[in-house]
Amino acid sequence: MNQKKIAIFHNFMDNIGGAELVTLNLAKNLNADIYTTDYNLEKIEQMGFENIKIFSLGKIPFKMPFKHQIAFFKFRRLNLKKKYDFYIVSGEWAMSGLVNNKPNLWYIHGPLNEIWEFRDYIKKNLLKPWQVFPYEIWAMFNRFLSKKYIKHSKKLVCNSQNTQSRIKKYFKREARIICPSINTKEYCHNKPKDYWLSVNRLSPPKRVEMQVKAFLGLPNEKLIIVGSFDKNSDLSKAYQNHLIELGSKNIEFKSGLGFQELRSLFANSKGFITTAENEDFGITPVEAMASGKPVIAGNEGGYKETIINEKTGILIDNINSDKLAKEIRKMSKELEQNSDKYKKACQEQAKKFDTQEFIKKIKEEIEK
Repeated sequence: MNQKKIAIFHNFMDNIGGAELVTLNLAKNLNADIYTTDYNLEKIEQMGFENIKIFSLGKIPFKMPFKHQIAFFKFRRLNLKKKYDFYIVSGEWAMSGLVNNKPNLWYIHGPLNEIWEFRDYIKKNLLKPWQVFPYEIWAMFNRFLSKKYIKHSKKLVCNSQNTQSRIKKYFKREARIICPSINTKEYCHNKPKDYWLSVNRLSPPKRVEMQVKAFLGLPNEKLIIVGSFDKNSDLSKAYQNHLIELGSKNIEFKSGLGFQELRSLFANSKGFITTAENEDFGITPVEAMASGKPVIAGNEGGYKETIINEKTGILIDNINSDKLAKEIRKMSKELEQNSDKYKKACQEQAKKFDTQEFIKKIKEEIEK
């Protein structure tokens, strides 16, 4: 492919999760520039991404939904006037940037879940009664805009079958699946130490309290939870405090880790636990498998597309804390007898999600 000058739009990069890692991976391998709003350069460099060109559209409010809305408006006004040969939208609340910047594609991690897929969950679990009506008005307004803006992209790419079905459901559009990736060669397997690992944003849809409750009934097992939370969100702070209050001596919380520290935690763990509700894709199970570690997760969402049940881990139907604890006990006994039982299958499965293949497929879409 001839070297094209590419720009990538991502709404905000002040916390680095799976979607942000995909954006950084794209920028690194396509030699592309990133346009965003708030970003944390220290965290980005800690994750092993240096010398990435990042341009900010300016600071935005910390509070939700103002944070989302201002980002949406800023990218709607963004017009780079053919400064680049191609544009990729990676963050959902940057999709308004499709209007003025073409040719383009939208790489969809989850089609604005806050106003579509998780709408009922948000109303039931995260809002006070007086907040429901304003939320509905806000969501309705942005559903209208998103349907309008998506017409400015002929090419949609998404991260999973789960996300693909949501795009068809809400936008009546088809999208090609190109799963997110990691550089599998950067991960290694060590003899397991005495802990299980969990890595996720500390937010209610990740259902981290389920993990905590499971380990409260497993005093002989240890869990390390690596997670970031939005310091400017009262809801996020409250959720983190709730998790800490639930916790006990066999549960340890860590945050602000760099890539090397995180890779070491994967390499030395017994296995990996993840419990997000209907996850879009979920890159952390792939990181665990690249480290030769089995994964225990719910049999739902993107997990069904990465984890091979009873081969690279366990998928639990209608997962809850009791079922999770039961599977942890069972797998612990298996690993005591053979700590490498899942190693080969996990590493082979992870290779299917290697960066080289991911970038190759993205370049194909750009050339089309």
